[in-house]
Amino acid sequence: MRRRIVIGTRGSKLAIIQAESVLKKLRLIAPDRRFSLMKIATTGDKESNTPLDRLAGEGVFVKELEGALADGKIDMAVHSLKDLPIEIPQGLALGAATERLESRDTFISSKGKLAELPPGSIVGTGSHRRAIQVLAYRPDLKVQDLRGNIETRLRKLSENRYDGIIVAAAALIRLGLEKKITEYLPAEHFTPEVGQGALGIEIRTDDEDIRSLVSLLNHHPTWHCVTAERAFLKTLGGGCRAPITALGSISNNILKLDGMVASTHSTKILRCSLQGNARESERLGIRLAQKMIEMGALNLINEVRSRHP
Repeated sequence: MRRRIVIGTRGSKLAIIQAESVLKKLRLIAPDRRFSLMKIATTGDKESNTPLDRLAGEGVFVKELEGALADGKIDMAVHSLKDLPIEIPQGLALGAATERLESRDTFISSKGKLAELPPGSIVGTGSHRRAIQVLAYRPDLKVQDLRGNIETRLRKLSENRYDGIIVAAAALIRLGLEKKITEYLPAEHFTPEVGQGALGIEIRTDDEDIRSLVSLLNHHPTWHCVTAERAFLKTLGGGCRAPITALGSISNNILKLDGMVASTHSTKILRCSLQGNARESERLGIRLAQKMIEMGALNLINEVRSRHP
């Protein structure tokens, strides 16, 4: 049994808070071990001013962490689960998902709720998914790119560069900034990113000691939800740049999965839902994806692929 365990994390304030929350739980369940954090800069952190769609490839917030994990420099990596690509490198695996804090997006503005903004108002977001849903909800608004950590985004809003911004609720809650929230955006109009609100702990597949340890942190309802969401995304081709996402929720062991597929070149959005046994979460995600393919989802996805090969 390994006595010293190194946890890898990005170096942002939010990432460190997230990793420390995992570290504290591990210290409680394994007080005989010594845990430490290692901060690792990722491409997404180094290129904080570059729009995400211009950064090469997926995993811009995780690749360097995965490299350190594969090389044995760290024993596990803590990610915002929404940042972890569907395709995980050989030899690595998602070992656990923490309890989802809050899945929804929020709107922040001194000018009122999103529905109350004057026509032509500027909304900031770095997400195609959010941008499309904003324009579907309020086609009279303008959307402009917004990058940077939470503090940077809030500063840009305070400088009146935007009339409002959209940020994940979980990030604000973890940073103690709930008072900044003007409103929580309804998931029926603003389906969040796959895995949003949960933390993912990535491990090496051959490290049974760490696998056993992090399994104690796995929150099973969240695990079933994100498994369905990630299966949905994978079946529809999660590596493309089309806004594809899903949100799972569980009640009485019944998992309800809401899916969304959109085009980045129109405000056309397809939505569909399915319910099933929570224990068959992966199958449910695949079934919902197949149903949306029958509805024409691939036409929207291929439209994006043709413009962004």
